[in-house]
Amino acid sequence: MMDPTRAILGTYGQVFIDGVWQTNINKLEASVEVEKRELKLAGQDWTVHKLGTKKGTGTMSGYKVTSDMISRGFAKFNIINKLSDPEAYGFERIELLNCVPDKIQLANWTAGEEVAEETAFTFEGYRLLDPIVAG
Repeated sequence: MMDPTRAILGTYGQVFIDGVWQTNINKLEASVEVEKRELKLAGQDWTVHKLGTKKGTGTMSGYKVTSDMISRGFAKFNIINKLSDPEAYGFERIELLNCVPDKIQLANWTAGEEVAEETAFTFEGYRLLDPIVAG
């Protein structure tokens, strides 16, 4: 049976861009999608699949506190995602390689409200630096 104290809360997540902790980021999503090619083979009644190229996409969002993303422009950068929780079996770090923003948000504000900043991006690979392993 699962120990519920081991469930990881996103509260302790951290984002590092080129090694610098982004304290303003409060959400990160990243995933890899693989292209699958269907093959129909003689003598088989099942369609089989050959794996093709992969595509990495993600979004990070948080509060705007600097002009860092505007200054960075469309230059490539790396993101290290750290997911941790004091009650978890450990922490996980994944490095997203060669990230490039899809667009740069220049303005998006409303009087009386915090300014949020969201950056969608693509990436060209990842490394699992520290896996979480049940103890």
